[in-house]
Amino acid sequence: MLVQLQYLRAVAALMVVYFHAILQLAKVNPAVDATAFLYGETGVDIFFVLSGFVMWLTTSGRAMSPIDFARRRIRRIVPLYWLATLFSAVVALVAPSLLKSTVFDLPHLIASLFFLPWANAADPSTIAPVVVPGWTLNYEMFFYFVFALLLPLSEARRIPAMFAVFAVILIACRLLPQTAGTRFYGEPIMLEFLAGVVLGWLYGQKVLLPKRWAWAALATGFAFLLVNEALMPPESRFYAWGIPAIFIVYGAVSIDFPRLPVLGWLNYLGDCSYSIYITHAFTLAFLRVASDRLQIDILQQPVFFVILSLVLSSIGGAIVHEITTPRRKAAIVSRPPA
Repeated sequence: MLVQLQYLRAVAALMVVYFHAILQLAKVNPAVDATAFLYGETGVDIFFVLSGFVMWLTTSGRAMSPIDFARRRIRRIVPLYWLATLFSAVVALVAPSLLKSTVFDLPHLIASLFFLPWANAADPSTIAPVVVPGWTLNYEMFFYFVFALLLPLSEARRIPAMFAVFAVILIACRLLPQTAGTRFYGEPIMLEFLAGVVLGWLYGQKVLLPKRWAWAALATGFAFLLVNEALMPPESRFYAWGIPAIFIVYGAVSIDFPRLPVLGWLNYLGDCSYSIYITHAFTLAFLRVASDRLQIDILQQPVFFVILSLVLSSIGGAIVHEITTPRRKAAIVSRPPA
């Protein structure tokens, strides 16, 4: 495996945790103007490009049926997500005051379990599932669905077919009457998955950046993510945030990371990234409730709250990862022959 992919997973997950921690901080301590430090939402864009890259890399040159592909993706995504969704629904039903962005609504719950876009019952203007960060999984599962259907095609035809399918979907969603589905799938953020697929193809063809340019692309990508997130609205994310994410992933996979010291803790957090992403909302809700109910002053200190959010979300995600992930042999980081 490419250890840099693990690093990027960890960084992207912690970026999203940081973003939501700042939003929670604004609720915990309204006197603090946290908007000046509101960054990290772009971690999602890195995830999407990474997802396309990994899907191509893990299926290229292998005979895999759509059913086998779907079974692996469902086994990876569904159990933890369903558990988190059902837990949130129960909490929303019996203790609605604990959750600010979730109310119990049966149609909304069913749509969330099946990864269907649905107006959030707590805020009908937004299309989000019961576990709000799960909106990204709705896109992921749709991408997996299209990717699986195209697996029977030869690899030479698969990428052009993917572009054609997503182009038709985007155009159709703009022409059809506006519904939750057409609004959701009409967003060009889905093109970030295709960018990742193209990067996967380039990697397989060994069309990589020279070392110096790779490091420059990686640094430039993160710099522009920071700048563009501050200057550009989310509506322009597919190019303002997506292009820097492409630079980051392409730069990272072009670097021979195994020749560098392996950061075991960051590699491990990459393994836990999905669990961190799904469970961090509960950790942040716990910190908010603890601050409100227990009146712990230190929890209202911005720096402490954010650091504690990152640490506890990482620990919580790691615990859930260990509980829910079947034991298997440790992955071996690819290294060049001596």
